[in-house]
Amino acid sequence: MADTKIRLQKFLSQAGVASRRKSEELIAAGKVRVNNRVACVGDSVDPKSDTVTVSGKRVNTVKTHYYILLNKPRGYVTTTDDDLGRKCVTELVSDIKARLYPVGRLDRVSEGALILTNDGEFANAMMHPRHHVPKTYRVTVRSEITKSQAEKLAGGIELDGRMTAPADVNIIDKAQGRSVIEIVLYEGRNRQIRRMCEEIGLEVSRLKRTAVGNVRLGTLPVGKYRELTEKEVNSLLACAAVKANTDN
Repeated sequence: MADTKIRLQKFLSQAGVASRRKSEELIAAGKVRVNNRVACVGDSVDPKSDTVTVSGKRVNTVKTHYYILLNKPRGYVTTTDDDLGRKCVTELVSDIKARLYPVGRLDRVSEGALILTNDGEFANAMMHPRHHVPKTYRVTVRSEITKSQAEKLAGGIELDGRMTAPADVNIIDKAQGRSVIEIVLYEGRNRQIRRMCEEIGLEVSRLKRTAVGNVRLGTLPVGKYRELTEKEVNSLLACAAVKANTDN
């Protein structure tokens, strides 16, 4: 008889509980039980016969996967719940009867394209550091950006003792005391664009993500969402695969 067991964190990811990395954190925190026994990181389960619970709630295999593009408004945090009582992006997709979680993050005061899903394998491919999918941002700063500053942003800025990866930078508009820039990032660090701009004396007044890979926000209204097409999902997976192969 074939062995149908899989790693517990993979099962949780496929079931839409969380990404593999977050699932490992849940296991390590003692919140996951297998057949009423507290699980350990590295355990395997048989999805057909084992009973898995997270914080007392049974985990069932996902029958339908959702891939959602949300136009995140400012003021929302990219978590499924928040101890501080702040508004969470999952509130904006609460009419979908599935447990969705964000793929990556946008800080609370940023806005724009955010993907949510209950497909853990898709989320893992999108968020893995070696598979980073390019993301496009429209950035407004409170001064006139110079050519030298734009070149520094494109070439890389040292953050936490490590240079950022080269980025695509295009100046869209300049006026007295204000500039609008398009930046394409090929890696993802916490608050990266804001920190890069701060390092060269630019203050960000507005930051909007306009695209993830080839999936563009377009005219999607603020606070609204749409489902990705099969073609869009496949293009994102293909983009992640290309990035991974390039790094090998």
